[in-house]
Amino acid sequence: MTDSLAQRVSDELLPFVRHPAQYIGGEVNQLVRPGDWRAADVRVVIGFPDTYAIGMSHLGCQILYWLCNHTPGVCAERTYAPWIDAERVMREKGIPLFTWDTRQPVAEADIFAISLQYELCFTTLLNMLDLAGIPLRSADRTDAHPLVIVGGPQADNPEPVADFVDLVVIGDGEHSMREILAAYREYKAAGVGRREMIERMARRFPWIYAPNLYDARFHDDGTLAGYKPRGAGLPERIERCKTPDFDAVPFPTRPLVPWVEVVHDRISIEIMRGCPQVCRFCHAGFTKRPLNLRSVDRILEIAEQAYAATGQQEIGLLSLSTADYPHLRELADRLNERFAPRRVNLSFPSLRVDKMLQNIPQMANAVRKGGITMAVEAARDDMRRAIRKKVTDGNLLDGVREVYKAGWQRIKLYFMCGFPGEREEDIRGIVDIAEAISLERAKLGLPPGNVTASIGWLVPKPFTPFQWMAQPRVAYFRRVRDMLRDIARNRGRGFRVHVSGHAGYGAAAEMASENPWKAASQI
Repeated sequence: MTDSLAQRVSDELLPFVRHPAQYIGGEVNQLVRPGDWRAADVRVVIGFPDTYAIGMSHLGCQILYWLCNHTPGVCAERTYAPWIDAERVMREKGIPLFTWDTRQPVAEADIFAISLQYELCFTTLLNMLDLAGIPLRSADRTDAHPLVIVGGPQADNPEPVADFVDLVVIGDGEHSMREILAAYREYKAAGVGRREMIERMARRFPWIYAPNLYDARFHDDGTLAGYKPRGAGLPERIERCKTPDFDAVPFPTRPLVPWVEVVHDRISIEIMRGCPQVCRFCHAGFTKRPLNLRSVDRILEIAEQAYAATGQQEIGLLSLSTADYPHLRELADRLNERFAPRRVNLSFPSLRVDKMLQNIPQMANAVRKGGITMAVEAARDDMRRAIRKKVTDGNLLDGVREVYKAGWQRIKLYFMCGFPGEREEDIRGIVDIAEAISLERAKLGLPPGNVTASIGWLVPKPFTPFQWMAQPRVAYFRRVRDMLRDIARNRGRGFRVHVSGHAGYGAAAEMASENPWKAASQI
């Protein structure tokens, strides 16, 4: 432990922030102990570019934290983006970004690995580098600085952060992290310098992209044509790292238990990776191939161990489309048999309406009837067909009726606006279908259902059929937002509409190539 930094955090930071418990570390099931950092051959910081409440809910970071700390000779600690009040204090008092586990300076790590989950992470990544005292641009770093490596969904379009990162991992994290740790340890022992490490890793692993080792090529009209390697041995095409042994990869059976309430305060188990539906807008549906399944026996084993280690009262079964997990009936039965007597609830996010009807009886055994989430995406049948969302109004209302019969009262609906060919009736239809779903419960002789329609903006993603489409201007989304709020305000009770923001920046970040921040600054 860096004693002076740890003491400064306690004395100069914690007394001056609103929620100090989110910065103290030492949570239940923390894997790192004092002295581990200094004794390690390879020191890693796992960073999530958002607040503690969000980062602690991210299963991917918990997986990498578990994997690294179960690798001999490796110590991995965690860091998150401090909230506004904490950042202000840190900048005023010169406190650098630190790790949560034992309060080490992030800048002293060998590897700073950051997961980019959404476009708004890009600026937070830069802010965290600046708080850590790491030069923003990769070209300005020396052997005294950590390797800055990014992965996650947004790494599939890395050009917005190309100047600021050393390596980009395309694809899954379990196999790639294991290989990177082994390579770094080998190179460090051999005295290989930082810049040479970057080049060696880019040649060694087909799923690593080193932006500073490639030059952009443009068409005559100024559009991007591609990238050309600067040296021999660098791949012309970056492959995707895949996980062939999904059922056997490391998984945190003693997950961290946060000190404060977080977004998803539960045991999270990924039961399937990928989605067979391949909706036209869905980045993960096109990039997470082939479909990988975790066995029912393995899921039960993880659930038992995680429950014993945490005492959490909810188990979330995670995937892009949980209803498409082929063994869901068996899994629900066996989990309920074990956990219902312990008053542990099962959470089934990402349910598709047509499959939901088959599984409601199994889910009805859950201890507490919380909320049900449905990804409807578009309000009209013809628009859903256009985006390859295989749901009709009939499917939706039939499914909702079964949900209400099984005892649920709250339903959350996800929609998106900004699809190609979108009409005013598609926008108004969001409120219509939300109201219809709320009133469906009244048809059973019960009060109307508590329905929330959450609307986000379509940001065209790479590797999807929509990647070349132009996103509507920000003015369009503002008009849609105002229209939805006005319509919802004039309707009856029982449902509400929540409209997101930030679409313009997200699209600018996705479309940016050689001058990303110029594009973002135009929003």
